[in-house]
Amino acid sequence: QVQLVESGGGMVQPGGSLRLSCVASGFIFSLYNMHWYRQAPGKERELVATISSTGGSTNYVDSFTISRANVKNTVYLQMNSLKPEDTAVYFCYVPRLRVWGQGTQVIVSS
Repeated sequence: QVQLVESGGGMVQPGGSLRLSCVASGFIFSLYNMHWYRQAPGKERELVATISSTGGSTNYVDSFTISRANVKNTVYLQMNSLKPEDTAVYFCYVPRLRVWGQGTQVIVSS
């Protein structure tokens, strides 16, 4: 059974940092590209970052960095210089399997 479990969300002040984790199970993690998305209240889900099976990455938010640790079956999203507009539920996704995690809430507020 393919499963993705996100963690690391929470409340942080503007300018702060968080690192999200997504632990995968049920498939050979190292062979699959992984994505992070986010969905803010009342908005569509948007792509935040992608990383290939070989580690090549694209970050669509300047202060965010995606990475992966295949030995831990985990993909990370390091988020720095957080702004209130970064408030959203963050999801990891395996595009080839079309599987989503349950999401982790990030709130950026003073």
